[in-house]
This record gives sequence, C-alpha cells and structure tokens, in this order.
Amino acid sequence: MNDKPVLNVKSLKEQVYDFLREQMRRGEILPGSVIDLEETSKKLGVSRTPLRDALLQLENEDFVTILPRRKVVVNVLTARDIKNYYEIIGALESIAILKAFDRLGPEDIDRLEQLNREMKQAIEADDFDLYYEKNLDFHNVYLQACGNEKLMRIVNNLKKRLYDFPRPAGFVKEWEQASTGEHARLIECLRRGQKEEAARFIRDVHWSYEVQEKYIVQYYRHIANP
Repeated sequence: MNDKPVLNVKSLKEQVYDFLREQMRRGEILPGSVIDLEETSKKLGVSRTPLRDALLQLENEDFVTILPRRKVVVNVLTARDIKNYYEIIGALESIAILKAFDRLGPEDIDRLEQLNREMKQAIEADDFDLYYEKNLDFHNVYLQACGNEKLMRIVNNLKKRLYDFPRPAGFVKEWEQASTGEHARLIECLRRGQKEEAARFIRDVHWSYEVQEKYIVQYYRHIANP
C-alpha cells in the first residue's frame, strides 16, 4: 500500500512564500534587490496568482514593497526599523508574560532553565544557528502560554526581520552571553512570583534598544543610521 499523501498539505501560495523566505534567509535574495515576477514565476513553475499572494504576505510582514508596474523591491533593514521592532517586541512580550504568568507551572520554568543551559552550550561551541533556535524556543515557552496566537505570530515575524534576513555569519558572543544572563534573571523573577517585575524586565532591559545598543551596532555594523 502506498502511504504517500495524495495532496500536498501546503497550498501553492504557502510553498512560494516558503521558497522566497528561504532565499532571503540564505542571502540569495538580498535587501534592496528587485524580484522579477516573470522570471520567478517561470522558475517555480507556478502562475502569477500564488506568487502575487505570497508577495502580498511578505509585504504585510514588511519584507518587500510592491510598487506599480509589477515591480517588487526587497526592503532594506534600517537602524530606525531595528529600534522600532525592539520597542514593539518588548511591549508584546511584556504583555505575553502578564497573560501567561498564572499558566506557567514549575515544569515550564524548568524548561526555560534547560533551554538557557543549552544556549550557553551553543555559545561555547560557536554554534549560532543552534543558539538562535534555542533562543526562539525559550521565548516561545511564555508566548505560547499567553494564549494569543496573533501576538505570537507578530513577534516571531518581527524576529525574522531582525535576525533572519539574511542571517549574518557569526555572532557577537558577548551579547549572547549577556542575553543568557538576562534570561536567568527573568527565570528568577518567574520562580519568585514577581509578575510585574518579569514583565518590566523583558520590556525595559531585554528588549530595550537603549540597553542593547552597544551590541546591536556590532551585530548590524553594515546598517547605516536612520
């Protein structure tokens, strides 16, 4: 018996979107470049409709700008964008912690500690890709627990804009080490039942552009000031 699924679970639009995002992540499609609709449509073997729909989603997520005459420009990440994204993510993750606080049990906090240990191990191994994935997992513990899927989607899309477009080679080790220290402080607040302090800390320290600026300018050294 053939167990191969009859239908592809993902729509054509989703497949085109995933392809374009992967090309962006890998640096095959660079910020500031123009996406040729006809060439891309032929390359993927799809009609303009799923391609257009995928590009509309990318525009909604601020990855591209669709201009008249079928021109699509890949947006450049600016220093002002970074500052604004930090402010938005900090505010939303702070709300997420407040909403998730009573739902986080001891096992969830243990999970946060385990992920933070794994992040430290990834730093020592100079494995930024692993660190990045564990970092997302860490934050997703309380983002998922907050019960607001739209909030989580917005936060994770902004993080893709910040760190995955394309993902720079290497990382600022001092920043990642400081980040795991901040995670430890957040875990301490959660264990002690300090709800408001945990929410404030994630907003005003961990996702504060001003607090993190010395690391941000190193990581995004190729980006000009606004």
